[in-house]
Amino acid sequence: MDTPKKELNIELSPDIAQGVYTNLAIITHSHSEFIMDYVQLMPGTPKPKVVSRVIMAPEHAKRLLKALQDNIGKYEQEHGEIKLPNVPHPVVPPLGFTGEA
Repeated sequence: MDTPKKELNIELSPDIAQGVYTNLAIITHSHSEFIMDYVQLMPGTPKPKVVSRVIMAPEHAKRLLKALQDNIGKYEQEHGEIKLPNVPHPVVPPLGFTGEA
């Protein structure tokens, strides 16, 4: 006998649905969690701000990695390969976090 699949009913509020633009992700981890800080890094901005922080368990981070790999594969099948600049590492200045607003 098949077990009926449960449907997940997720609410998406209008303010979250708008999303947040980010062009830099800073990822760190401890033994129990991954912390992903998303930043808007714009030319001439003296102090870019973290616009969103996501914290998740290592198991969920690995699921996110697999989901991204799957989605990037599907995207590239439809639109072609995503090209990355031919630079060894992105140039990112030394980072320091402050709690100031």
